Amino acid sequence: LPSNCTVTVATGTSEYSGTNNYIYVTLVGERGESERTVLDNPGLDFRRGAVDDYTVKSSADLGPLILVRLEKQKYWVEDNWFCRYVKVSVPGQRCSYTFPCYRWLVGDKVVVELREGTAKKISDDTLPLEISHRKAELQERQKIYRWLAWAPSIPKCIDAKSEADLPQDARFDNEKRSDFVGSLHYALLELSLKKLAIKFGKSWNDLDDFKRIFWKLRSPIAEYTMNHWKEDWFFGYQFLNGSNPRMITKCKELPSNFPVTGDMVQSSLIPTTTLKEELKEGNIFLVDYAIMDGIPANVIRDRIQHIASPLCLLYEHPEKGLIPIAIQLGQKPDKDTPIFLPSDPPLAWLLAKMWVRHSEFQVFQLLSHLLRTHLVVEVICVSTLRQLPAVHPIYKLLTPHLRYTLEINCRGRTQLLSMDGIFKKVVSTGGDGLLILAQREYKVLTYRSLQPKFDFLDRGVTKLKDYFYRDHSMMLWNVIQNFVSGIVSLYYKSDSEVEQDSELQAWIHDVAVEGFVDVPHFASELKTKEELITLLSVAIFTSTAQHAATNNGQFDWCAWVPNTPCTMRHPPPTDKDAVTMGMIMDTLPDISQSCVEMAITWHLGRAQPDAIPMGQYVEQYFTEPAALRVIDKFRKELKELEEQIIAQNEGLELQYLYLCPSRMENSITI
Repeated sequence: LPSNCTVTVATGTSEYSGTNNYIYVTLVGERGESERTVLDNPGLDFRRGAVDDYTVKSSADLGPLILVRLEKQKYWVEDNWFCRYVKVSVPGQRCSYTFPCYRWLVGDKVVVELREGTAKKISDDTLPLEISHRKAELQERQKIYRWLAWAPSIPKCIDAKSEADLPQDARFDNEKRSDFVGSLHYALLELSLKKLAIKFGKSWNDLDDFKRIFWKLRSPIAEYTMNHWKEDWFFGYQFLNGSNPRMITKCKELPSNFPVTGDMVQSSLIPTTTLKEELKEGNIFLVDYAIMDGIPANVIRDRIQHIASPLCLLYEHPEKGLIPIAIQLGQKPDKDTPIFLPSDPPLAWLLAKMWVRHSEFQVFQLLSHLLRTHLVVEVICVSTLRQLPAVHPIYKLLTPHLRYTLEINCRGRTQLLSMDGIFKKVVSTGGDGLLILAQREYKVLTYRSLQPKFDFLDRGVTKLKDYFYRDHSMMLWNVIQNFVSGIVSLYYKSDSEVEQDSELQAWIHDVAVEGFVDVPHFASELKTKEELITLLSVAIFTSTAQHAATNNGQFDWCAWVPNTPCTMRHPPPTDKDAVTMGMIMDTLPDISQSCVEMAITWHLGRAQPDAIPMGQYVEQYFTEPAALRVIDKFRKELKELEEQIIAQNEGLELQYLYLCPSRMENSITI
């Protein structure tokens, strides 16, 4: 029978989402197609944020709807359009159909076909049209999203020389793009031009001089850092809850290349114990930067910078907390590589700690942050786009957690890490060093280490006090895993359904064989629901909690430059008694380098203006009530977790709030 369907079309809410071009729609059902209909109401159609209703005629009953076909043709000029979704109400049918889109229609005479919103594996599709649509969608995406090895021995990335090469669907919205470019310029302008007459290469006169760039860009924790950075307990605290909280390990016996004796450190221990006893009790910890040994140093304005590979021994003191008790600034002990102690001249001990913090800057930025979050998630992102059609449940689950990641990574490669990028200009590992450092870390990267439970177990830090990063990470992991398990169980009733999903197996093969080459224990096939749940939990945890833990506090810990210097302009001291304030000032970043460090860490670490908080799914890819109930439960558990974290922090002078779900983004966007 002929019928008139009501078609509701939602246009995007961001700038330039609307269009003045012609939009046509065709409804495709099991029994036929509707008329190709131009969507045209009186007045302006498809304005930004609009939700418009139209009538579409069909000469016969179409049966259950399978697809909606959208077409865009230019009217005078080309005008891109972002469609959020299409809904169709069919006379005589109680339910309406929802067709999620969340895509740009770019170009003239462009056609996009949308599947009805019910998530389906390939085995759930029985009609030839459904199966051919899946295959055609993936073939098109595989032409657009291609792998590239931008350097040997690190994860592969998207094939794009810069963000301009990415398709519109992978690009920042206009507001995000404008803010990203403008905020860095603003920070540099405020720090450099308004307040300082900068001379490149000029040192600060004394430590208080760093306050001259601390006037405009500031945060409560950055100010706290400025006031407490010299204190040993605060130095130790940052290994637990700073921007690099994944390095510290329990020390069961001292490394042979770190010849600390009991007499050296006795004054740092409680009087009734010894180093040997504390090692046995599990109260001694080690941070070893062996990975930095031999990394080539950057040359900035014709001046060689300097890199160290420290070892730092820490003691969990029953009253003072985690405190450093010995530091060696190289991997080979000799007369020119002494062991620095808290009992040494105060400036010598302070400079030794600065050298450790300098290594922290390199490791957290390039390894904990860039490699272990940005590059890991990029592999998941590219594989998802290449191997999972939009109707697949795992595509629907992952896509909100991959928003903007391709563009921010492209910008990172071109603007931060390249031979004319910011790291080359101000960071000691800039140039060749950063890539060598990332390659070394990639050789020892394991899938197991990306799972927080095993990370803490393997490092022997499950009982360390005041390790808020660990406690909050485990709480978040459990909530994420419950959520993922709930979604996976809706669509996979058994292990065999996982194993027999050819698209899912192509996805994991792309992840493991193309993206992650030679990562230990990263299997190229999925055999059980548990394996799938763990991998998806790793992907979501990494793109939310792990990234927030390493990125979001970087301004707090780096704004006071002496606490985490980006470069060192003189080699490590060899004589404890020869350290002077003049030597320290000539070693720390110069005025211009300090300005850039402060600006870039503010730019990258600040809250983003268009952030989507964790668990808030603005783009609703799932439409089934059962999946929406799982998402609602996830949000409720995240809210309860946040309340728990805030309650734990009540009364604390130094609060750890980086892993509050409302403060974390749903994806890596910065």
